[in-house]
Amino acid sequence: MHARFHTAFSALSIELATALEPLLRHDDFPAFLTAAEVAKLEQESGMEADALAFALLPLAAACALTPVSHFLVGAIARGISGNWYFGANMEFAGVPLQQTVHAEQSAVSHAWLRGERRLTAITVNYTPCGHCRQFMNELNSGTDLTIHLPGRAAARLGHYLPDAFGPQDLEITTLLMDQVDHGYEADGDVLVKYALTAINQSHAPYSQSHSGIALEGSDGRIFPGRYAENAAFNPSLPPLQAALNLMNLSGGDCNAISRAVLIERRDALLTQADATRATLAALGCTDLTVLTV
Repeated sequence: MHARFHTAFSALSIELATALEPLLRHDDFPAFLTAAEVAKLEQESGMEADALAFALLPLAAACALTPVSHFLVGAIARGISGNWYFGANMEFAGVPLQQTVHAEQSAVSHAWLRGERRLTAITVNYTPCGHCRQFMNELNSGTDLTIHLPGRAAARLGHYLPDAFGPQDLEITTLLMDQVDHGYEADGDVLVKYALTAINQSHAPYSQSHSGIALEGSDGRIFPGRYAENAAFNPSLPPLQAALNLMNLSGGDCNAISRAVLIERRDALLTQADATRATLAALGCTDLTVLTV
């Protein structure tokens, strides 16, 4: 079991801990549960879905990287597939706070990168901030997304974001988590191919500045990230943050990145290159290749 889960795991009920142990026993637990695994946990723990999600939140929060705030936030996104995806806040020492990933962003992008097509609900251990409410409003589930918080009744995102401004106000019809293929082409090694797939599935309907990245860890594993643009612009999630989030949740070390490939649109209005280079340098990686297509 990955060391980060020890404390949270020890506080679980005996029934839930016994059911979870086979899934968590290896360091490479991917921080998501398949529909079949969720059903088995419900059966063996005696918990219904909402109670189980709340019980698992401490494990999600244990994935947080918080060198600045030391404040752990966990989230669990539930997909229409029945799969559940962990999320946790991430902060990076030595770079601006704008590079932070919020727990809700983490869970959403985690689900998106693993191929989930729509979310039905998200469970969080603290009330989503305005930034995250706006970010979630970009989803194809929109204000119908159900938010579960401790100590209060479940409510739709529309309850927490009244009079919402979103894609529909800008006549955008392709929403975050909709399937897309932008059709870009590029030649290169396996890292380039991962980055190419990422840019082709990125979400940038406002600027059309599609971008994707792939990170190779020192252990040889590869983690892609896609740009997720937002109608309010500032809550947009850069591709690097999406990749770092996937890397961290998968048990990888964000301070052990051997190389990275970023692919951007050649005539893009926006570029991720400088911010990506600066953040990677703060994490100890200086081998960044930037390609345009």
